[in-house]
Amino acid sequence: MAAGDQVATPLANWWQRFNDPVLTDLVTQALQANTDVKAAQAALLQARAQRDLQAAGLVPTVGVSASAQRSVSGSQDASNRFQAGFDASWEPDVFGGRRSAVQASEADALAAQTSLAGIQVSLSAEVALNTINLRGLQSRLAIARSNLAAQTETLQITRWRAQAGLVSSLDVEQAVAASEQTAAQLPALAASIDQALNALAVLTGQTPGALQARLGQAQPIPQPPPDLALAFPAETLRQRPDVRTAELRVSAALARLAVADVARYPDFRLSGSLGLSALTLGTLTHGASLVRSLLASVSAPLFDGGAAQAQVRVQQAVLTQARANHQATVLGALQDVEDALVALSADRLRLARLQAAAEAAANAELLARQRYASGLIDFRAVLDTQRSLLSTQDSVASTQASLVGDHVRLYKALGGGWTPDTERPSR
Repeated sequence: MAAGDQVATPLANWWQRFNDPVLTDLVTQALQANTDVKAAQAALLQARAQRDLQAAGLVPTVGVSASAQRSVSGSQDASNRFQAGFDASWEPDVFGGRRSAVQASEADALAAQTSLAGIQVSLSAEVALNTINLRGLQSRLAIARSNLAAQTETLQITRWRAQAGLVSSLDVEQAVAASEQTAAQLPALAASIDQALNALAVLTGQTPGALQARLGQAQPIPQPPPDLALAFPAETLRQRPDVRTAELRVSAALARLAVADVARYPDFRLSGSLGLSALTLGTLTHGASLVRSLLASVSAPLFDGGAAQAQVRVQQAVLTQARANHQATVLGALQDVEDALVALSADRLRLARLQAAAEAAANAELLARQRYASGLIDFRAVLDTQRSLLSTQDSVASTQASLVGDHVRLYKALGGGWTPDTERPSR
């Protein structure tokens, strides 16, 4: 299919496509309550305020003032003076330095926004991966318990046969060892489940253990839709917030280079005042003298020891670094996508093979137990088939979780988890 004919899979709220209400609720809560998200939101507010502060320097400033003075000199009577007026000043942006500073602050604000989006992308993927890991562990625990039940039944049969003198105590000890080895896996899996629950609680802004009652009961691994991770247009890669952030850092560096360059040129300033002055408060608006002034000034650097030129070189180096970081970010994004696609393809093939192996192992284990109960085979064959069954079923559960996790990692690699806007700072 040609790239122009492909329809991009929606990426903004990709977790909803898994049709798992619990997963959707966990991601939604994490995006609202996670501490990293709150810190990034505060950083965004700070960057926007800094942008507004820079923008305020482009317009004239106007102030109002009022004063009252009473003075006594020697034996003369006390005298009063009342004044009121307006003051205004403006620094014309002749060479565009202040506009460049505003553009840099605007780029910083947008970069803070995409940095917040980057945290949201990572957080949604981390919550999903932890949820998938939890369900995979719960599935593996159920498999281990089922196998332990079968091994316990085999152990009982072995003991009966030993009591009847049909087998030696060696078979009994081997059966005990096999069942105890399987039982030893249960505490480790249970501990991993509790740790996954604690991780999800912290990610969603809750205390460890808060999700035990809600998620402690085993549920199936969330399954992605069949059309997930099909062909995505190459342009989708630009949705990644880290790529956007790197682009904006380049824009900010370009603007700050312009600011540093303009700092070598003259600076102009206009200021003035208009007011009233009177000896009494009542005459301040009737017959008071009008006071007005206007001042124009210009200043230019004469000798600074090369500081202005050095600052230009500093910003040139910052720009070079920002461009290199942008290139590295794009290359890293491409690698993430390719790695996710490779893992997805490999795990699909592996899961198909493991499922076939697990089906054969289950049949072999059933036949071995039946034949052993009839005295047709020795106990070693039963042990081998039971170990093979547990291993293949555990591998199937692990690979199922890995395959679903591959879909999540692909969505993360493509920048899924936020809705980008189309605004771009001017360069």
